[in-house]
Amino acid sequence: MKYSRFGYFIGEGFRNVFKNKKSTGASLMIMCATMIIFGVFLVLGENINHIVKEVESVQGMQVFLNKDATEEQIVELGDKIREIKIDGVPAVNQAIRKTKDDALTTMKERFKEKQDLLATFEGDNNIFSESYVVTLTDLKLSPKVQEEISKMENVKRITSRDQTVTTLINLANGIKIVTGAILVLLIFISMFIIANTIKLTVHARRKEISIMKYVGATNNFIRWPFIVEGMIIGIFASAISILIIGLLYNMIADNLVNSDIMRLINISLLPFGEMFNYILVTYVGLGIGIGAIGSIISMRKYLKV
Repeated sequence: MKYSRFGYFIGEGFRNVFKNKKSTGASLMIMCATMIIFGVFLVLGENINHIVKEVESVQGMQVFLNKDATEEQIVELGDKIREIKIDGVPAVNQAIRKTKDDALTTMKERFKEKQDLLATFEGDNNIFSESYVVTLTDLKLSPKVQEEISKMENVKRITSRDQTVTTLINLANGIKIVTGAILVLLIFISMFIIANTIKLTVHARRKEISIMKYVGATNNFIRWPFIVEGMIIGIFASAISILIIGLLYNMIADNLVNSDIMRLINISLLPFGEMFNYILVTYVGLGIGIGAIGSIISMRKYLKV
C-alpha cells in the first residue's frame, strides 16, 4: 500500500509538470537564471578561498638578522620563531633559513645577464644579511606574529606583504557576503515562482480536490503530488544550472589558466570536478527545498490544516 501510494505521488507530480508546460517552462527558466547567478558567485568564492590557501602556503614574511649574530644565535632564533603560538595555537607553518650566500644567489638570478656586477660581494665581502623566510598557518595572524618576532633578539627588520594578504582576505569575505545575500534572494524569488506555478495547477484541479476531500482524502494525501511537482521542477532547474555553470566555468578557466597574467602571478584555479560534489549537493538541496516549500505555500489557500 505504501509503495502504491508513493508511486501515485510521483506519477501525479510528473503528470502535473508535463501538463502545465508553459508555467513549468517559465519556472524552470527563472529558477535557472537565479541559480546560475548564484553559481557564479559560488565558484568565484571557492576560487578566492583556494587562492588565499595557495598564497597562505607560500606567503609569509622575511626576518632579517643582525650581521653580528653568531651561528648559535641564528639557530636559536629560528627555533623560537617556529615555536610561536597565538592564543595557544601554532602560528608558524615553517621558518626556512636563508644564508648570505643564498641571498646573493637570489640577487644574481634577478640580475640575470648582469650578475657579474655582484662578483665583488662574494666570500668575505658578502653584504647581505642572514634571514628566515617564515610562512604562517593563517594569514590573519601575520600582524601578531610580526609583533612576537620583533621582540626577539638579533632581529634587524621584518618585511612582508600585509597589504596583499589583507586585500585577498577582504575580497574572500566580501564574496562570501555577496554569495549569502544572493542565496537569500534566490530562495525568496524561487519560492514565489514555484508557489505561483503550483497555484495554477491547484486552481485548475480545485473541483477534483473538493471531491477528494468530500470522500475522505486527507490533506497530506492531496498535498503530496503538488509537493513532488515543485521538487521535480527544482531538481530539473538544478541539473540544467549545474550543466551550464560547468560548461561556462571550464571554458573561462581554460582561457585564464593559459593566459600570460596567470602564469606570471603563478596562481591556479580549482578544477570544476573538485567543486562538483559541493555544488551538486547545494543545488539539489536548494531545488528540492525551495520546490517543496513553494508548493506547501501555494496549497494553504485550498487546504485548511
